[in-house]
Amino acid sequence: MRRTLLVVFLLSVGFLTGLAFSGAPRLERAESASVTTPLGPPTTPAVTPVSAPQTVVTSAVPVAGPDFTEVAARTVPTVTNISAEQAVQRRMSPFSSDPFFQHFFGGEDMFGGRTRPQQSLGSGVIVSPDGYMVTNNHVIGDDVEAVTVVLADKREVPAKIVGTDQYTDLAVLKVDLTGLPVLPWGDSSKLKVAEWVMAVGNPFQFSQTVTLGVVSALGRNVGLSVYEDFIQTDAAINPGNSGGALINARGELIGINTAIYSESGGYQGIGFAVPSNLARRVVDDLIRYGEVQRGSVGFMAVTDVTEYLARRLGAPGAKGVLVSEMRRDSQAYVAGIRPGDIIVSFSGQKITDAQQLQRAVLGAKIGSAARVGIVRDGRESTVTVPVVATGERRRRI
Repeated sequence: MRRTLLVVFLLSVGFLTGLAFSGAPRLERAESASVTTPLGPPTTPAVTPVSAPQTVVTSAVPVAGPDFTEVAARTVPTVTNISAEQAVQRRMSPFSSDPFFQHFFGGEDMFGGRTRPQQSLGSGVIVSPDGYMVTNNHVIGDDVEAVTVVLADKREVPAKIVGTDQYTDLAVLKVDLTGLPVLPWGDSSKLKVAEWVMAVGNPFQFSQTVTLGVVSALGRNVGLSVYEDFIQTDAAINPGNSGGALINARGELIGINTAIYSESGGYQGIGFAVPSNLARRVVDDLIRYGEVQRGSVGFMAVTDVTEYLARRLGAPGAKGVLVSEMRRDSQAYVAGIRPGDIIVSFSGQKITDAQQLQRAVLGAKIGSAARVGIVRDGRESTVTVPVVATGERRRRI
């Protein structure tokens, strides 16, 4: 029995030894798979046989995003921090809003009121070396007492308001400095969805903050102002970014950051910017005239055409806007347009909704003659309408 057990033991040892030298699979922990460099002199491995070609497995190399470092270095100094101070009247009486109180005292606060300063903060973009800069109208606000601009080099200088435009929520400021860095205008009509862009501003008073994203959509109407054609971007925009720059990969100004869509008050991936082509025209008019020169064809109320309306009007398939009301002394009426007509084009541009027609009319050159395509009783025709000036002057300091 002892001999038998000894034989079995020797055979087992021999079998296990054979497995050790026959290249059987081996398990090891991942953290032990690193290479350790010895402190002593390098040694040459005793055996380095290559019995068969080996397959080299390479790990996937992550694709780097766009490099905006040079663009940021050039453009960040052109973005400023803007502080506007307003005097806000604060009523002292708890009864000032009571109808019974107002009936006897005429709405006056018998206990008097007290004014307190209120400050709004935002961003601005330098557009000329002699001190003109663009920002948002809501950054300036109403009843402004003082505006201060903080440059990228920390200089604080007073600014005057050249002009504001509530239609586009834009404003132009001027500081008495020369030789300032300028951000060149880009062509926003060449923007494409998914194109990389960079936003620069002062969110939450963190000066010269840069964020990166893409163009999410073009031509957005969100109900913030009368004249809208917003660029939508997912570049992070937060309170304080208003009036800052949206920049393309060539370092050109292609938008003025204006608003965000948010349920929390902070960034949620949806921001809006006024396109540069619109902003540039507004800025030029405000500098030259103090107000924006806009076209008009007289009072004309329109509504979007639905398939149901098109069929009822005898023009199935027609796309445009329906003229529902107009003044007889308007240029459009004198030229031959009537209520019930469907406007399908304006100066060669196809019209699909009321907002588009409004932008086309407001942007038409004053003194020009617009060729307006209409559909009446199922027949299409063209009417020539003169474009006249309209607009109102805004308060400036």
